[in-house]
Amino acid sequence: MSARRTFLRSAAMLVAIGICATSPAFAAGQRVVLVVQKSGPHRAVDDAVAKRLGERGFAVQIEDQKASPTIAADAALVVLSSTVSSKDVDPGWRQVRVPLLTWENDFLDDLAMTGKKHDVDFGAETKERYLWIVNAPHPMAGGLPAGLANVYVKQAGMGWGRPGPGATTIATIYGEPGKAALFGYEKGATMDYESLAPARRVMVFLDNDTFTNLSPSGLALFDAAVDWAAGRQP
Repeated sequence: MSARRTFLRSAAMLVAIGICATSPAFAAGQRVVLVVQKSGPHRAVDDAVAKRLGERGFAVQIEDQKASPTIAADAALVVLSSTVSSKDVDPGWRQVRVPLLTWENDFLDDLAMTGKKHDVDFGAETKERYLWIVNAPHPMAGGLPAGLANVYVKQAGMGWGRPGPGATTIATIYGEPGKAALFGYEKGATMDYESLAPARRVMVFLDNDTFTNLSPSGLALFDAAVDWAAGRQP
């Protein structure tokens, strides 16, 4: 088979599965490492996250919580699910020079994204549904207007943190302006303990099983946070 025919056949296969060979995601080779508890009770929710990322053009590689950070050396993004047990996660993820997005509030201190005190510097609310958008112009706001945003279909758990001085806060828990539910650090920004972010870092408000409970506004915020972390243009 000629090289031209091989290329055309490969391109047709990519179109058939919904990936355009000229799309930014394909051209950039955007591999996402999704770190989860593979044998945990919420694996179906992690699979739904992986499916969403795949539908948006990312090549998703699912790894267990005990994986070494070295596996992400050439990835575009690391996504750290809250289904992991933070004590089983390699602390080396803090230094990895790859953008990282997480909704594991118990690991925020290990990542130097917040201070160390549970329920003071980071924590979770058990029954929430709304966020307050405080930085609507930022790409991570996903085009939502400033003010109240209904991000869950029904009340559910929601993580938060009190980020360091270099963070950009996008949204807080409604009625709790000191609890940032969506925030990020640009590469080189000062996190907690006067640590500098090795690459972009993002915290989103999800809990173990709440991805499938996202409203359209909540999903817009999730997608926007992923895109910003990975360096995609809106």
